[in-house]
Amino acid sequence: MEVMHKLLDKRRTSSLNEDAPHAEITRAIIGVAMKVHNALGPGHREEVYQQAMNRQLPEAGLEALDQVPVEVTLDDGGLLVYCLDLLIDQKVIVELKALSHPVTNDDVAQVIDYLAATDYPVALLLNFGRSRLEFRRIFPPMKIVAHRRRLWTKPASLQ
Repeated sequence: MEVMHKLLDKRRTSSLNEDAPHAEITRAIIGVAMKVHNALGPGHREEVYQQAMNRQLPEAGLEALDQVPVEVTLDDGGLLVYCLDLLIDQKVIVELKALSHPVTNDDVAQVIDYLAATDYPVALLLNFGRSRLEFRRIFPPMKIVAHRRRLWTKPASLQ
């Protein structure tokens, strides 16, 4: 059993680059997600995991805002409002899933949409619907980073 824990610890740290933006926060969020997944297991609706994360994140010293609206605008007119499942410490976007299958490219694209609409440097995609928690750390593509620096300002509600 001890060997298995060492292998899991090695796998976790190797997939989480310490030089990445907010590595410590993302590692803590994943730890909380693993705790929630171990307690609840797969098979629940996304809302159950979201409520569980909202309860557990403060215990890890993390501030969580849920269902954060992000408006996409053009020429001072609103086009669409995204709703972030969680925003942690006003630094990391978290998208929750409860899918019985692995996350798809469409799920990753949804998170990239959120990164494109904001100025946050990293997001986590967490899937609680499988026998083992599935997680991905996602960064905005370079084209998006260069473009959004000219456009995005943090809403007053998040300042």
